[in-house]
Amino acid sequence: MNIISLLKSKNTVSYLFAENTLRQGLEKMKAHGYTAIPVITDEGDYVGCISEGDFLWYLSNNLECDRKSLEHVFIRDIMRTDWNPAVSIDVSFEVLFDRIINQNFVPVVDDRNKFIGIITRRDILCAFRDKYAGETTI
Repeated sequence: MNIISLLKSKNTVSYLFAENTLRQGLEKMKAHGYTAIPVITDEGDYVGCISEGDFLWYLSNNLECDRKSLEHVFIRDIMRTDWNPAVSIDVSFEVLFDRIINQNFVPVVDDRNKFIGIITRRDILCAFRDKYAGETTI
């Protein structure tokens, strides 16, 4: 199976910029109902993902902050860069499958580390369903 056929391209998915404020990040995640979202630089380099938990931990450690102060904290300051690492577009399906077991989506980058999109667990499961539909069950 070719993983490029499973790719949701960058222009069809939401992402944040590392320079977005915490407030902007919260607003985007709330508007879309996401629990995690990719983060890129202004140049398009993938830097990681940010999750609801990252926001929650920041807010719980800074209980004195108000809505206005959220405009002075940046996504790059609160995200974990080692969580949900990206895969290259030429990654093997086996590696992709191992990643998707633990993540709802896998970010995909090109050979220059430019974010090009995501592959979702749902898309992988649907591809398997379509490929093996009608075969004898176990």
